Order: sequence, then C-alpha cells, then structure tokens
Amino acid sequence: MSILWLKAFHVFFMIAWMAGIFYLPRLFVYHADTEVQAVKDQFKVMERRLWLFITPFALLTLILGAIIMYIYGTDWLKASGWLHAKLSIVALFYVYHMYLWHLVKVFARDANTHSPKFYRFLNEAPVLALLAIVILAVLKPF
Repeated sequence: MSILWLKAFHVFFMIAWMAGIFYLPRLFVYHADTEVQAVKDQFKVMERRLWLFITPFALLTLILGAIIMYIYGTDWLKASGWLHAKLSIVALFYVYHMYLWHLVKVFARDANTHSPKFYRFLNEAPVLALLAIVILAVLKPF
C-alpha cells in the first residue's frame, strides 16, 4: 500500500475520531442541563454508543500513524522536531479520550457533579489543540 493511501486513511480516521470527540462533551452539556430522568437515560445511551463508535477510529488513527512513522524510519523521526511536538499533543488527546470514557461512566451512574459550563469548556478547548496539530503537520515549523 502506498504511503499516500496510509496518510489518507490516517487523516480520515482522525477526522472521524475528532468529530465524535467534539460531539461527546456537547452531549454532556445537555445531559448536565436536564432534570428529566427519561431524557438523562436517553443521553446515557447516546453517550455510551458514541464513545464506543469513535474508539475504533482513535485506534486506527494510532495504528496508521505508527505504521507511517515506521515506514519513514528512525532518522526521519529523530530529525522531525515538529513531529515530537505533534505527538505530545496527540498523546493528550488519547488521555482526553479516556477521560471522556470516565465521564460517560459518571453520567451512567447519575453521579455528575459538574456544571454545563464545565462541559462547554471541555468541548471547546480541544479545538485549539487540534489547530496546533494541523499547523505542526502541515507547516512543519521545526
């Protein structure tokens, strides 16, 4: 398989993962804002299904990224400072992904203690991290 195909699928799976990772905290905003148990129960189903749906995309993004780095080799990896910065931010996204799973379980137990405002921040802040990843990957500034 050509490296370009690997890159194309890597980007595709990353976009699918990010779409879900941005939408899940938005569900948390609405979930934290409702008092109706039937609505809460519906959000629980949606949150769990969405997290389970996007997790394979996260794994495929990781696997394809690792294959791409392997193909380029260790000399390229050592010389690509921008990639080290990008991978640091990407690692934070995987931590964030797992934190979202923790929150899915908190909501499933009806044990949420955060406000909708907290989840709005949780929803919006990662956009800046994604912007940094895109800038690093495209511009390769160092």
